[in-house]
Amino acid sequence: MNNLCVAHRGFSGKAPENTLAAIRMAIAMPFVHWMELDVQLSKDGVPVVIHDFTLDRTTNGHGKVKNMDWEHIRRLDAGSWKGRPFRGERVPSLEEVLSLASGRLRLNIELKTVGDMYPGIEKKVTGLISSKGMRDDVILTSFDTDVLKKIKEIDPRFRTGLIFDSRFGNPARRLHELECSLLSISFSRLNPRLAKLLTEQGVKIMAWTVNKGKEMRRLADMHSDIMICTNRPDIWGDTFLKV
Repeated sequence: MNNLCVAHRGFSGKAPENTLAAIRMAIAMPFVHWMELDVQLSKDGVPVVIHDFTLDRTTNGHGKVKNMDWEHIRRLDAGSWKGRPFRGERVPSLEEVLSLASGRLRLNIELKTVGDMYPGIEKKVTGLISSKGMRDDVILTSFDTDVLKKIKEIDPRFRTGLIFDSRFGNPARRLHELECSLLSISFSRLNPRLAKLLTEQGVKIMAWTVNKGKEMRRLADMHSDIMICTNRPDIWGDTFLKV
């Protein structure tokens, strides 16, 4: 199937992002084969699945993720903000997400870190993925090029992806230097020339975050290999599967 659907933080358009509920809703859609999620470390070094550096937006907790132990984080309500049916939904650990996704979804895992915010995050995440036998089902991505280099040093068999930022003038060169096999890029920054160039070099492209059918179709017209990362996999289904 062309222009693969990637569920952004699970089915985050309908369920609370980066929760098991959102992942189960994505798994329930037979055409969703990939999911994007975010990983940070708790104070005591547990890889947890959450996007923001603070707990405030998506839980009833407050403060920075890195300052809280896993026992504290796992008790928080990460669902009520999205609606009453999700009350009591929790922030999952990466281990829980891997167990749920194993054999069902491939994962684009962003390591959310800046500088030395999370020392050792690369080793913890790669070790956990390897212990689950899921190395071939995962691409590890980051804005931070040092993170991508460390992953390759730990285990060069892991596939990595650069999240494109305006600081990098030549993404094709940066991808080659970093031995990355994926470019994660805002759909508004993607153009046909770049899509053709990277695809010819064997680089996969994931465009985010695309929630309208007409934008999905524009990307599909640009190149059939562009992966479409969306909060609304149902709209992807309506766009590409319905006649």
